[in-house]
Amino acid sequence: MMRLHPPRHPAARARLPRRLRQGAVLAVDIAAPIAAYYVLRAAGASVYVALLVSAVLPAVSTGVQLLRGRKLDQLGLFMAVMTLLSAGVATISGDDQFLLAKDGWLTTVTGIWMLATTRAHRPFVYHFARVLLEGRVGPGGERWESLWQRLPRFRRFWRVANVIWGTATLLDAGVRVAMAYTLPVNVVPALNGLQYGVLFVILQLATNIYYFRVGLFNPRSALYQAEAG
Repeated sequence: MMRLHPPRHPAARARLPRRLRQGAVLAVDIAAPIAAYYVLRAAGASVYVALLVSAVLPAVSTGVQLLRGRKLDQLGLFMAVMTLLSAGVATISGDDQFLLAKDGWLTTVTGIWMLATTRAHRPFVYHFARVLLEGRVGPGGERWESLWQRLPRFRRFWRVANVIWGTATLLDAGVRVAMAYTLPVNVVPALNGLQYGVLFVILQLATNIYYFRVGLFNPRSALYQAEAG
């Protein structure tokens, strides 16, 4: 019988449900705290209490996943650590502006850490993109570890992409801190959540332009050719 669609690479098939699950968990971890903040404020809770509860909710979600025996890769472990750190930071100060700026401070740490991994064994963005794209890009579905080992261009490509993400993350952090200390308190949580979406869209546009120019999605591009000599 003739196939109507070409078969997917097995790794890509296995990752699709995983990506959907990760996306759903991330959406809940962003939306639930914002909703909790405004519900608590409407019920008469103080700004500090509402912010504290909204900061702890993602940590509870992460704790439940860990208790259920969910295995974490490097990216998942990083997200879990940042979530738990966020909850910890929320408990150390009674200042409303500091709590509002919490996402900005932690995003600063994230951006610095991203840039610090640029010359590491594998840059942060490589791990992030591998979860989403391995098996869908490259010559013949070749494993990314093989491409990394044999192609200097491939390694340079991901180091440049890592700098783009790290720099954008630091700029995003600066905006979050500025909003926390200059805008009305009850406006900031919603804007913080909206900003995650804006950052994601901007980074997707910027990095995909770079990806297409370098040839990530073209298996015959120079990116996948061994350098002479």
